[in-house]
Amino acid sequence: MKADELLSRYAAAERDFHDVDLSAVNLREAELVNVNLSGANLSNSDLREARLGQAILFQANLSEANLSETILWGTDLSEVNLYQAQLREADLSGAKLIRAILKKTNLTKAFLCGANLSHANLSQAILFEADLRPSSKQQTDLEYSDLSEADLSYARMNGVLLRCAKLDKARLCRASLAVLLTDSSYQTDLSEASLREADLSYADLSGVNLHNADLLGADLTQTILTGANLQGAIMPDGTIHQ
Repeated sequence: MKADELLSRYAAAERDFHDVDLSAVNLREAELVNVNLSGANLSNSDLREARLGQAILFQANLSEANLSETILWGTDLSEVNLYQAQLREADLSGAKLIRAILKKTNLTKAFLCGANLSHANLSQAILFEADLRPSSKQQTDLEYSDLSEADLSYARMNGVLLRCAKLDKARLCRASLAVLLTDSSYQTDLSEASLREADLSYADLSGVNLHNADLLGADLTQTILTGANLQGAIMPDGTIHQ
């Protein structure tokens, strides 16, 4: 399907475009709020600055697509393929990305507040200065996600759920994971997470739950661990914290 046909039919109040082939189309700045593109092929497409709030993109193929500065708040992106996609400064607040493939995806300065990324694959993804803090309604969920070798430098991760997440060799230099003072119920949870050889230098982990976490070989240079729960955690030198 061509972009003009999609936009024309959307303007005529049609919303269901599941399984359509829109690969390599130009939909820059398109208005597609509440559209159903589940299972659609949007690989290599240009969706920069498009408005896709509340859209359904379940199991869609967005590999190598450009969604920089795109509005995707509340969008269902569960099981979507975003391999090597560009999502710089995209707004994914409250989006569902359960089991999504985000390997090598660029999420620099993206807004992921309150998003559900549980079981997602974010290995080697770039989340430099990304905002993963809780929304007014819910915490950002990254439980059981794969963030191995991801770049989370300077990311705002206060109150994020990362229980059992894989962060081996991830870069979290100067990332902020400290428990939010405004709402103590939003504790950053890294319990049972794997942080082997992760770079946590100068990161703020004040009050973070690291119970039974694996920090073997991690870089804790100038890391702030004030009030953190390290019970049962494997420390960088291999000892178990009591």
